[in-house]
Amino acid sequence: MHIRRLSTDNRMSQAVIHRDTVYLAGQVGESMEAGIEQQTLETLQEIERLLVDAGSNKEHILSVTIYLKDIERDFAGMNAVWDRWLSAGVAPARATVEAGMCESDILVEMSVIAAVAEQ
Repeated sequence: MHIRRLSTDNRMSQAVIHRDTVYLAGQVGESMEAGIEQQTLETLQEIERLLVDAGSNKEHILSVTIYLKDIERDFAGMNAVWDRWLSAGVAPARATVEAGMCESDILVEMSVIAAVAEQ
């Protein structure tokens, strides 16, 4: 059984590929001082980059779990960016929950499972 890991350190890998499935660690944006829209955009850009590195893309996302620091305040702003980013007809299974974040400035984190793109 072959397992490939990307961007690995002692604690975690940013992506793990097993057979035809890609598992991404929770991803966040870089601009911690930014609002929900910018953090969401940066998070999605990082997800897209990791998926490409793993042999997949956003059209192959199977499932995403979205963690929001304040779901009441940020759900609409996050969804506005998500809706523009995601192509029509390929919406994955999705859950969105409110969660405590490991750093106080993080507003959104996303964890993704995707299929490897057919080659």
